Amino acid sequence: MKWYCFRVETMRPINEIPVQIGEEDRALAREMIDRIGDKWTLLIIATLGQSEQMRFTELRDSIEGVSQKMLTKTLRQLERDGLISRKVYPVVPPKVEYRLTPLGHSLLALVTGICGWVSTHLPEIEEARRAFALNE
Repeated sequence: MKWYCFRVETMRPINEIPVQIGEEDRALAREMIDRIGDKWTLLIIATLGQSEQMRFTELRDSIEGVSQKMLTKTLRQLERDGLISRKVYPVVPPKVEYRLTPLGHSLLALVTGICGWVSTHLPEIEEARRAFALNE
């Protein structure tokens, strides 16, 4: 499997990028590509990008189909990677708010671009799927 990294001039396999990165950094890059490509990550980043901060239940209610377990797991991973911050208030019942960090906002710009691309090309994608189904 080859991993690709965006360069202004071209797309090239990550192994061919002239910058010397160690095996540990390459593993982290692969892990982050997997994380960013995860549907829950994209939906959480996009949802948090629509608000200054959100509580857990607001996030869960805003993201159709996400389970409490998967939301919790993904939020923890995003917090660990520095993409979101979590603030716990010492009240009963517990109040926890999530917000994008500056690093998370930089990813939001890319997520917004992907969402825009999907919206722009939706008719073409639907047509390709219809054509594919006819050929099956």
